[in-house]
Formats: sequence, structure tokens, C-alpha cells
Amino acid sequence: MFDSDDARDNQIPAPDDPSPEGSAAASTDASDALEQFRRDREDLTRSLQRLQADFDNYRKRIDRDRAAESARSIALVVEQLLPVLDGFERALAAHTDPAYQDYRKGFDLIYRRLWESLARLGLERIDATGKSFDPHIHQAVERVDSADHADGTVLAEMQAGYRFRDRVLRPAMVRVAVHPAPQSTSKRGDH
Repeated sequence: MFDSDDARDNQIPAPDDPSPEGSAAASTDASDALEQFRRDREDLTRSLQRLQADFDNYRKRIDRDRAAESARSIALVVEQLLPVLDGFERALAAHTDPAYQDYRKGFDLIYRRLWESLARLGLERIDATGKSFDPHIHQAVERVDSADHADGTVLAEMQAGYRFRDRVLRPAMVRVAVHPAPQSTSKRGDH
């Protein structure tokens, strides 16, 4: 009556594994997969945070480098203008004759505007006269024996020195007081 081939075709398929051991294994596999996804997500989050921090550090470094390069460029231009300032100062000091008063006013106006512009950029004159000699900001061009001043006191400024921000562009050329060497009380050759 029933053919064995028909019985096989009409059979209901059995579930994969209805036993309790099979569902526990499937649950363990799903929980392992979920845990693996969490670990992967945490690793990716940490990687993203590291990349973001690296990028922020890179951006800050680039900003610092740009600012430093800008300051160096401005310092180079300002340094090239120092002889112009010197020339204006000499011209203003040389002509005190009233006949040159109108020219002097024009030179003085140009000099003041140039100086104000450079000062706004960060240029400042090194105050030298009367100060103690400092080889970092002064260049001694003459030593003068003087008992009236402390040893190493700057007596006069021969050429102005300038700082640009915190960097010395040109040291002040100065005349420095030194105490005279004590005279020997005995003459050579006396016995």
C-alpha cells in the first residue's frame, strides 16, 4: 500500500536538534558572538579616540609651527629695518639748525610712525645705559677705566640694541666701566 519512496517524501522534517544540549550550545554561540562584537566595538572606539587625539595633536603642532614661522618671517623683516631706524636717529640728531626745522618735523613724523608700527609687532629697544653689562643683550666695544662707577656698568650706548618679542635681534653696542688695576707699590728692580 505505501511505497517506501512515498513515505520518505511525505515525512515531516525533524528540527535540527530539539534536545536541551543543542539550545544551550546555540545560546553559548550567540553569547560568544555578542561578546566578540562588544570587544570589537570597544577596540574600534579606542582606535577612533587615539586617532582623534593624534589628529588634535597634529593640528596643534601645525598651528604652533605656523605661528613660529610667521614670527621668524616678521623678525627677518624687522631686522632689515633696524638700519633704517638708525639712519633716522642719526638724521634727527645731526640737524638742529632752525633752517631745517620743517624737514626735521617730517623726518620725526616718519620715524615715530615707523617706530610705532614696529613696536606693535613686538620690537622693543634694549635699555642699556646705567645698567649692569649683560653679554646676552650687550656687546662691549670699549672698556673705560672708571673708579666712579661699579665694575661692569654700561656707561654709554654706541648703537641701540633691539629685542623682538623674547629674542635679541641685535645686541646694544656699549662702553663699559672697569675698575683700574691697582698700582704696584714696589718698583721692579728695587731690592
